[in-house]
Amino acid sequence: QVQLVESGGALVQPGGSLRLSCVASENIFKTFSMAWYRQIPGNEREWVATSQGAVSLFADSVEGRFTISRDDARNTVFLQMNDLKPEDTAVYFCTSNKVWGQGTQVTVSS
Repeated sequence: QVQLVESGGALVQPGGSLRLSCVASENIFKTFSMAWYRQIPGNEREWVATSQGAVSLFADSVEGRFTISRDDARNTVFLQMNDLKPEDTAVYFCTSNKVWGQGTQVTVSS
């Protein structure tokens, strides 16, 4: 069974940047689309972005601030987050082919 592991979450001030990583135990990102979600405890998971080949889609709340890139040799997909806002505070998850990672905490606060 493929496993996904997120990392890179941290405490950052508003306007700052973070790069999240999603590492797969197998090479699956070229076969399946992948997506980033985020969740505040007690709330439903919110879709953030989707990567399908060279095409990426973003939620309105992060459009223009977040981008997706990848390192095929390391089975890794990145979520570059710029101009972070307090509203971006959440646990961020990556998912592909119905497999989910454990999540990484992002906190945006002054």
